[in-house]
Amino acid sequence: MKFLCDQMLGTLAKWLRLFGFDTFYADSEIDDRELLEIAKNEDRVIITRDKQLIEMGKKQDLKIVKIATTDLDEQLNHILKDVEINRKNVLSRCSICNSTIEEIKKNDVENKVPKRVFDSNEKFWYCSKCNKIYWAGTHYDKILTKLNMIKKNPNIS
Repeated sequence: MKFLCDQMLGTLAKWLRLFGFDTFYADSEIDDRELLEIAKNEDRVIITRDKQLIEMGKKQDLKIVKIATTDLDEQLNHILKDVEINRKNVLSRCSICNSTIEEIKKNDVENKVPKRVFDSNEKFWYCSKCNKIYWAGTHYDKILTKLNMIKKNPNIS
């Protein structure tokens, strides 16, 4: 399943990416008509709190999830309650640009990450589009904790 989050839901978009979902995040330069076209052409579910965007999307018979809360945990639970989460896809996308990340050899990141990070980790991942390097640090634990919080969802495999 692919998502499209409007500009009011940047944190949610980031977390959906961390959970492995292809998530387009709209910046302020994209207007509602363009968002609807992207959603339609790429078969994306629109996630928004924007009432106008919801109405416009309904008129085009697009899939829309209306978000009524600003609480991230509630947003995630609302969206993921009927969506299957495959654990092997968790941390497979760049949280910044949405590209797929790939494992990279430890020696290839030497002098590109802090020395303590290099010394204390064996696995690293790399986004070739934005040049971000990832590793299983405290952010990784935070992601797994959040995933376990929504683990009550029967669709997590």
